Amino acid sequence: MQSKHRKKAKIVLTRQTLCLYLQKARRKETMTTNETDFDIGDIGNLDIPDLDLDNFDFLPGGSEEPEPCRYTKPVLRPMRSDQVLYKNAIDLAKDIRLDFGQRIDCIVNGSFIFGDFIEAFVTTHNVKCKKMTISTLSFSQENIDSLRNLLDGNFIDELNIVTSIYFYNYEIKSLIPYAYKQLDRDNKFQLAVAGIHTKTTQFETLGGRKIVMHGSSDLRSSGSLEQFCIEENPQLYDFYDEKFGAILEKYATIRKPINHSKLWNEITKKKFND
Repeated sequence: MQSKHRKKAKIVLTRQTLCLYLQKARRKETMTTNETDFDIGDIGNLDIPDLDLDNFDFLPGGSEEPEPCRYTKPVLRPMRSDQVLYKNAIDLAKDIRLDFGQRIDCIVNGSFIFGDFIEAFVTTHNVKCKKMTISTLSFSQENIDSLRNLLDGNFIDELNIVTSIYFYNYEIKSLIPYAYKQLDRDNKFQLAVAGIHTKTTQFETLGGRKIVMHGSSDLRSSGSLEQFCIEENPQLYDFYDEKFGAILEKYATIRKPINHSKLWNEITKKKFND
């Protein structure tokens, strides 16, 4: 003899079956007594137990609700248009007072253009750069125009850019020729191409400061939150200058004539070393 308190079997039903069951149950409430018989179709060789539908939450019309998940998709929100204006780079440049041995860390909006900040910092503080070296994954036409402004304004005596092989191959018929045309003037510019992913800018001023900027920020806007550090650090400057100087020497794309003093040094060094 079976017990009256027989334990109900645990049956796992699909969401589709439960939705169908719920719709039929709701429809049954509106039927007359002689229309209460209905068939929910073949759902397998099993008996449907008593279900507590209060534990289920279904959308109207049987449409499926997304399964709850621990991981959600990233939320994209539009940025304010005034955040891309050049005046923001000027404002940041005005707020920075970099003394000898001082370091400042910055977090900037993704629409912030680091190349604009370089121009703003140099022009705002009237910095005369004996040499500026930039390593960057990529750059834009606006970045080229910005650096051209610094060359034309006589803010930079020597400008070097080290960029990636990927960018060079991708822009070989567009931005690379444009960079040569706009920046290769008076023998002040050099472009090197190597397998790099660094983002650094270092320059030595006429007043003796050795300034380094480094961080995640590329020259052009990436649409992401970025960080960079600007510091007056002779040891770090010399380290970067040595390493990127070696890259420039080996992977330069502009052939420059050897000036008289360098030529004489090369000749005498070869003669006496032999």
